[in-house]
Amino acid sequence: MNSSFQIVFSLLKWIAEITGFSYNEVNIIAYYGILPFAYVALADRILKKHVLKIVYVVAITTIVLMIEDFSGFSDWLFQKSVELLLGFELLGWDYIVASVLICVVFPAIVFAIMFHFAYPRVVPAIVRRARKRLI
Repeated sequence: MNSSFQIVFSLLKWIAEITGFSYNEVNIIAYYGILPFAYVALADRILKKHVLKIVYVVAITTIVLMIEDFSGFSDWLFQKSVELLLGFELLGWDYIVASVLICVVFPAIVFAIMFHFAYPRVVPAIVRRARKRLI
């Protein structure tokens, strides 16, 4: 768990350094902006519609335009996210375990399932190629 946490942490820190955003801002953009958009895009693909993407972009744009201090907002929302993850101590998870499971593993599983339904021909093709390489 520690190595997975460090990889994601280091990646977000690196993105912060090259973009000029703070770590908290990058974290919020990734987990509250980009990742949800990926789910919405996959859902639209599954439903064969474009409605959810449009609604999401309009909603996020409206919210972002209403935020006067994105840095302060990101710090506040990041702290609330930390508090949420610390709440998983009830299950015996420390902050790192909760972060990896809630922010990496579970989203990856959901993404993989949605990807499978959104692109049903792609997954079998990937599996076939992988099998050929192993033989």
